[in-house]
Amino acid sequence: MTSLPALPDVRRLLLEEEKVRELLCIEDLRFESQPAGRLMVYSRYFIDEVKMTLDVTFLGTGSAYPGPSRGASALVLRNEGECWLFDCGEGTQTQFMRSNLKAGRITKIFITHLHGDHMFGLPGLLCTVSLQSSTATEKQPVDIYGPVGLRSFIWRSLYISHSQLVFSYRVHELVPSADQCPSEEFKDLSLQNGQEDSSREVQGRTIHMDPIENCYTLIDDDQFIVRAFRLFHRIPSFGFAVEERARPGKLNVQKLKELGIQPGPIYGKLKNGASVVLENGVTIRPLDVLDEPIPGRKVCILGDCSGVVGDGGVKLCNGADLLVHEATLDDSQMEKAREHGHSTPRVAAEFAKLCGVKHLVLTHFSQRYKPPDLIGEGDDDVTELKRQAELVVDLQEVTLAEDFMTIVIPYKKQN
Repeated sequence: MTSLPALPDVRRLLLEEEKVRELLCIEDLRFESQPAGRLMVYSRYFIDEVKMTLDVTFLGTGSAYPGPSRGASALVLRNEGECWLFDCGEGTQTQFMRSNLKAGRITKIFITHLHGDHMFGLPGLLCTVSLQSSTATEKQPVDIYGPVGLRSFIWRSLYISHSQLVFSYRVHELVPSADQCPSEEFKDLSLQNGQEDSSREVQGRTIHMDPIENCYTLIDDDQFIVRAFRLFHRIPSFGFAVEERARPGKLNVQKLKELGIQPGPIYGKLKNGASVVLENGVTIRPLDVLDEPIPGRKVCILGDCSGVVGDGGVKLCNGADLLVHEATLDDSQMEKAREHGHSTPRVAAEFAKLCGVKHLVLTHFSQRYKPPDLIGEGDDDVTELKRQAELVVDLQEVTLAEDFMTIVIPYKKQN
């Protein structure tokens, strides 16, 4: 059970108990009431701490197909109660059920490329979420991002199976370039979309690469900016960089008191970036009473690849707090990996080192690699991949992903 700090009076929290559960995406919360002494200030602090949550949970860390010890590719980035799903291999909905995450809280889905072990689970997951959703509650459309051709795959799967969703969805397609795969493998899938229409589909965007920045901008709001960059694989593949915007620095309460401003609504306005005019006509600007902004966190998630295309990936992943990179085969299989458009630990570690990331997580292992306690005849020890990566990196932490592993990206302190 996850135990929370003792709370004063639950009825006076800014958010009700169910909302807090929603923010944390878990249900096993225990609330402890307390005499009504420390109330609203503490409550606001607590809610802010909840909203800082940013972590990654791996639902599938194997390549090609789901196996007994590793599911097919899928991971969830959880932030402020929302679940963002990256890739959705076969069996992902079952992995959700085995985890403490709730598929119904998925608001965005990102598909790195159109190989089956990264998207075959998507139609079934959407249908199951629909079956478990209440028709009485209006659900916001689920935004789905991926290469051109994804919209047609989803629409045809739902249409042929006569599946009806109770919520809407939007597919935003990234237009790849021909140099993202061998020339004989490149297909112009934009010609396949035709006149398809669905009563639950909301028109999405067709996203082209910015030729100057060498990347695709998917989301740009007051909390996050999410960009995609090109990877080289057997078919066009993408990586995603999720960057949290800087948060306002801490209020200098002592300075505010010296200016004669007591705790109240004015504090909130200044914290939110608004200038305040006092009764004596003096204007207080946020920069006058706020410490330096708190840097945002950055998580980068790469699809299958043997390398990046252009410099977009290196620029976007620079200084990332967490880099998730495939390592399908070990370094002794370098030629085979490259032939099939995949990476080894050395390739992943060299990219992490080049970008100066803080934490490298290897995933998408061939099913031949097993943890030491599960090695059988014909299997190899997966910990060898970690050793190979650590020979390359400069003090960066290296982790081997496992199904249901959760990695928390700590909230940064002020510079």
